[in-house]
Amino acid sequence: MDDDLEIVKKQGDLAEMLSKEDLDPYSVQELKVRKSLLEQEIKRTKSKIESANDHLSAAENLFK
Repeated sequence: MDDDLEIVKKQGDLAEMLSKEDLDPYSVQELKVRKSLLEQEIKRTKSKIESANDHLSAAENLFK
């Protein structure tokens, strides 16, 4: 898992930058909006992972 994090860090990942951001200046409403946006991004990322896995499975089946 640490190796995976290193790959992300090398890409200059915005999620890592967000994780280090000071949240103190934000209001509760701003934090709720931020949380909602992050949840949407998680859904989008999960969808991409599922799509990539489906694509990989199809490719593997093709060469069996």
